[in-house]
Amino acid sequence: MSDSIVLVLNCGSSSVKGAVIDSKTGEVLFSCLGEKLNLPDAFITFKYQGEKEVEDLSAHPHHTGAIEAMLHALERHGLDKKIGAVGHRIVHGGEHFKESTIVDEAVIDNIQKCITLAPLHNPAHLLGISAARNVFHHIPHIVVFDTAFHQTMPDYAYTYAVPFELYKETGLRRYGAHGTSVRYVSGEAARMLNRPADKLALVVAHLGNGSSITAVKNGKVQDTSMGLTPLEGLVMGTRCGDIDASVFSFLHEQKGYDIGEITEILNKKSGLLGISGVSNDYRVVEESADTGNRRAALALEVFAYRLAKYIAAMTVATGHLDALVFTGGIGENSKTMRANVLEKLGFLGLVVDDKLNAEMRFGKAGIITASQNPLAMVIPTNEELMIAQDAAKLAGLA
Repeated sequence: MSDSIVLVLNCGSSSVKGAVIDSKTGEVLFSCLGEKLNLPDAFITFKYQGEKEVEDLSAHPHHTGAIEAMLHALERHGLDKKIGAVGHRIVHGGEHFKESTIVDEAVIDNIQKCITLAPLHNPAHLLGISAARNVFHHIPHIVVFDTAFHQTMPDYAYTYAVPFELYKETGLRRYGAHGTSVRYVSGEAARMLNRPADKLALVVAHLGNGSSITAVKNGKVQDTSMGLTPLEGLVMGTRCGDIDASVFSFLHEQKGYDIGEITEILNKKSGLLGISGVSNDYRVVEESADTGNRRAALALEVFAYRLAKYIAAMTVATGHLDALVFTGGIGENSKTMRANVLEKLGFLGLVVDDKLNAEMRFGKAGIITASQNPLAMVIPTNEELMIAQDAAKLAGLA
């Protein structure tokens, strides 16, 4: 058995994403994606040493079938005996989990208690944990929570101004998401700037189809834009972000929509897609705006304006700003978005360097401002490596 090889699993309701990672070097040795689970045409795709292989799962079109197929693929490539731990990505740990932990029955029970907070994700994670423990029963399993890093938020940052009994009875509060990404990027920022993490004031912009902003002061989260669910905060691919809660009664009265229909509109038909009418993919919206599509251009401007507003707001939580960090698919690759946002934030002392900004794309990391205090930088995220490192450490491999 290797002293650093970890299988990282991310189980969705109809998918299983896996990667075998060397937690010391970050090298991805093997990856796979099981899709259309629980449907007759379920299948899984493996990638090893640049070669792809697709396997039909119709005989066992469920999470266990996908993970068993993964095991057989690992056996074929001689990797099964090298894996020392399994790390599971979990979306929601509520107030039960402030850090990653080894799976036992009490942990399983507490993840189940958080199902009401993540009704789509947590049941799928539990299915994945159960299937993986059946197949990889001889090694430790570790759970890593998207919400855990945000548990340092002070009560005045996470408390909603609703009857306090609702928080006590149901857990109604702000939890945030993307915590694993923010933790990784914050550590990388400290390393790249050669500054102690506990002496830095950072605002991290994780921008993708789901987007969030997080204030990290002295290594601890002070505030974040996502709330009880990932719907709150920034404009996203299909999510509206911040909106007047009365939209529910308004649309019910004006259009006759019920709660489920409105919730689906706000989560799946809004954001960049809703405004542009073109796509939820930022790249497609940007291309459409370049051809003169005014709605696409409006979508990009709403996205940038809301983002700049939130970045400025997060400096209240940090007290001052040492660095603004862009990450996630959009944050890492859209030079025009970054330039637009930095222009709006000039009053903070941020001045974009056009040459550096153009260079920092497609996996490159570095500073993109002429200003040095504060500065802005791009850091590609690596949640899988963070999960692998946590799993290796807790399993005693690191």
